[in-house]
Formats: sequence, C-alpha cells, structure tokens
Amino acid sequence: MHEHEHGQEHGHGMVNPIELQKLLGGINYPIDKSTLLDRARDAGAGSEVLDALRRLPDQRYNSPTDISDQIGKLT
Repeated sequence: MHEHEHGQEHGHGMVNPIELQKLLGGINYPIDKSTLLDRARDAGAGSEVLDALRRLPDQRYNSPTDISDQIGKLT
C-alpha cells in the first residue's frame, strides 16, 4: 500500500506565485538583488521564494514583472 504519495510535495524551484506577487507588490522599484533579498527576508518570504531570488541574476529590477520573468526562466 502507498498511503503516503509524494505527488503533493513542492520540488526545488517551485515558487508559490501568490506569495511571490504579494512580496513583489510591496517593494519600491527600482531595486537591486541584494536589497530585494533583504526585503524578502524582512517580509517573511518562504524558503522557495528566497531560494529563487538568490538564483536571480545580480542586476537592477525595475518592476515586479522583471523579477517574475527572471524567476520563470529559472524553472
């Protein structure tokens, strides 16, 4: 018997889009990667979001869309 299926678990790189949008909507732009990570930690972002943000290119982001697009390229 397989009572504990693992299909519901999040894999690496799986970012909750609702959590991400809530975080990105509360940030002032433009923002650099380092400041973005600080804001995300301060906001209590989950480990999946923080992991994705750490993997972003080290550049300045002008909007939530800039960040979402880059995260989309990571997966």
